[in-house]
Amino acid sequence: MKKVTMADVAERAGVSKSTVSQFINNRYEYMAESTKLRIEDAIRELGYIPNYVAKSLKQKSMSTVGVIVANILHAFSTEIIRSIEDECERNGFHLFVCNADDQPEKERSYIDMLIAKQVDGLIIFPTNGNEDYYERLKLANFPIVFMDRKIDHHTLYPTILLDNEAAARMAVEQLVRCGHRKVGMVSTSIEKKVTPRMERISGFRKAMSAHGFDVPDEWIIAVRAPDIIGRLKQVWSSGDRPAAFFAANDLSLIELLKFVKQEGLHIPEDVGVIAIDDSPFHEVAATPLTVIRQPTFEMGKAAVEKLFSLIGGAPLDQVCEEQRFAPELVERDSI
Repeated sequence: MKKVTMADVAERAGVSKSTVSQFINNRYEYMAESTKLRIEDAIRELGYIPNYVAKSLKQKSMSTVGVIVANILHAFSTEIIRSIEDECERNGFHLFVCNADDQPEKERSYIDMLIAKQVDGLIIFPTNGNEDYYERLKLANFPIVFMDRKIDHHTLYPTILLDNEAAARMAVEQLVRCGHRKVGMVSTSIEKKVTPRMERISGFRKAMSAHGFDVPDEWIIAVRAPDIIGRLKQVWSSGDRPAAFFAANDLSLIELLKFVKQEGLHIPEDVGVIAIDDSPFHEVAATPLTVIRQPTFEMGKAAVEKLFSLIGGAPLDQVCEEQRFAPELVERDSI
């Protein structure tokens, strides 16, 4: 495939190379809107990516890696970042960390910024909405590893994930061992089809069905965090209610625990609780919480190793596998 150049973009847009250069470097205060639009269209149609990588080989003085997390509020994200940082430090790499707030536009802006800063590669917790850009970066052989999430259920880049269905199955098995038959689930929103949330809900449904237990649709709450408590109150005030809840992540667990406190309930006497993701606070809570732990440090180390392999020249097509990590049950007193 012939490499697309700045000259190709200029010819397609009907402008000079210097005008394209000004656009790419965000110097277009005095550029006509119609000119900007023509250049944008030409870049998109041709799949042009500025050759920051080649430039970096000549100019950069230190090795750097960028990490773009989807939501830094998750304890999982901060633990992964710490693991990545440790591994990068051992290998003489510096780290840039950005938080996309689950916004594709913000993620894309950070990718642009980090490439402009000539990072050697990226570890991304991808949002849904930048598939075309990921494809263009892959065509340019830019080193990227995906963490925690897949895009459109296929493996575009090497991808590190938890075995989410196994984690949900492990949670259900533990609940059943403790005598629970009526179980609800709480998750943050699945509107954007975030991989772990979708897979954990699917795994929960399958595991409950395998035990012959029905789960009413209203017992699976998957909404924005601020709306979780309201939905829980609706379920709890009905004549038929769950005896226990499975929280799909730490943010949904926080809302579940707020609800328990507001209602004056006691764990596990009034309601059992099990969650994915651990924290030191779970062990010292009034009722220590049973959790399904993700091997975050192992996952972060694996992501860096994959990225270094790509930076070292490994062909993307040969390493674009999906690597799943096994969850671990941590038994405490909440169910």
